[in-house]
Amino acid sequence: MGLGRSDFISSAEITAMKEVTPKELYQLKESGADFELIDVREKDEYDMVNISGKLIPMGEVPERFSEIPKDKQVVVMCRSGKRSAHIVQYLETVQGYDKAYNLAGGILAYSDDVDPSLQKY
Repeated sequence: MGLGRSDFISSAEITAMKEVTPKELYQLKESGADFELIDVREKDEYDMVNISGKLIPMGEVPERFSEIPKDKQVVVMCRSGKRSAHIVQYLETVQGYDKAYNLAGGILAYSDDVDPSLQKY
């Protein structure tokens, strides 16, 4: 069975982590950089609006982390940046990743800063 939000560390325990801004993510995508975008929202959220990241819902990450490459930059995203922050922390502290970045503000900020045509929910 997958883990839920309560199985991860609390928000107060999240330490400073590496982040990319929505504009930096856009530049990565446009430049053709070799990175992986992981979307940790639920399938219904992803079906509503997405920016072509690989869907691995938050609760499935512990069982599917092997699908997330360790040898290149990984940007983790969600709706607002909270769930993805938990996943970045998990990948770093439990799985030993050192190239995991949180998308600051999630897809909501990406909509505000890069692509206003994206549906907000």
